[in-house]
Amino acid sequence: MWKHRALADAAELPARPSAVPPEQAQEWCNFVVWTPERLPAGCELLTGTLRKEAPPGRLEEHLSGHTPWSDNNPAAYRFEIAGDGRRLRVKEFLYDWAFPALDHPCLWESRTHAAPVDDRHVVWFGTDYLKNAAASARLDRTTVELSVLSGTFAEEEILDLYRAMRPADPAVAAEFAATPFAALSYWARRADAAAVNVPVGLWTFRRRRSHESRWSTGAEAERLVTELGLPPALGGLDLDSAARFVDDQGREDVEAVYSGRPERGRELRVIAQKRGRGSLRVPSEPEDQPGERDTVRVGGVDVQLGWIDERYGPFQAVYAHGDVEATLLSSTGVGLDRAWFLDALAAAMP
Repeated sequence: MWKHRALADAAELPARPSAVPPEQAQEWCNFVVWTPERLPAGCELLTGTLRKEAPPGRLEEHLSGHTPWSDNNPAAYRFEIAGDGRRLRVKEFLYDWAFPALDHPCLWESRTHAAPVDDRHVVWFGTDYLKNAAASARLDRTTVELSVLSGTFAEEEILDLYRAMRPADPAVAAEFAATPFAALSYWARRADAAAVNVPVGLWTFRRRRSHESRWSTGAEAERLVTELGLPPALGGLDLDSAARFVDDQGREDVEAVYSGRPERGRELRVIAQKRGRGSLRVPSEPEDQPGERDTVRVGGVDVQLGWIDERYGPFQAVYAHGDVEATLLSSTGVGLDRAWFLDALAAAMP
């Protein structure tokens, strides 16, 4: 299992993220650090910067490189590629405060399209919140976001850049395959980390910020999902981690992460609750995000289904079955198509 380094106090954070080569940054990251082995023509790779993990806390002089909406201090790695009057930025991190919306959260509210990177991963193209041309991929469990800061990069160049990504330390990357989500997640490991209320998919589900969670693995995780009638494997993926969430109004749900080796990049998540007792609403309202939506019937149950690309996903289903209400969400990738998702959905409703 992988164990990364972290600062003991937020006061130890430097005023600005430090310049660190990717191989040295890896020991501070709860995700695989990726670096390109080739670059777009005429460009060079600039030294990356590392934001080290620290406990929650914010000092006024430590704002650079940190999100303005949270006092939490998760790790992130950032580098730029520049040349011939053009420049782009790549940011890498573990998106672990919620299921990463559509697997490409930086492209939220943007019409997106995907292309295969290899025989497992896909990269998504769209526009980011700064209205820059942008792309995003989840390489294994690392969210790798790209934003064009100036000039123009053809989609073919960006796709080739993602295809050129390699783990900065292959030995460490192998350790991640043996590490469950609950052991990596900042929010799972730190009870004092404030929740972030963000969208997760094409159908609306938002947890209140005022909730507590307890993550588990192994037999305890299996007990949580079994109580809600969920299986220990789903869509060919094994149960990785699970957590019970309870908010300050007593609303309660369980979130289960199913992931697949060797890289654990393929993922299904189920958020389930006893009828009317949690934050999920069935039927659900659509999020303000372009995509396809329909009502389908699976195993005799009417299901709200949403998706972006029938070949690669992501998919989200919202349904009620017996005394359980749930939403099933998928990551994106080659082979994670509509047939695969609907088979997993049927298995989630035995």
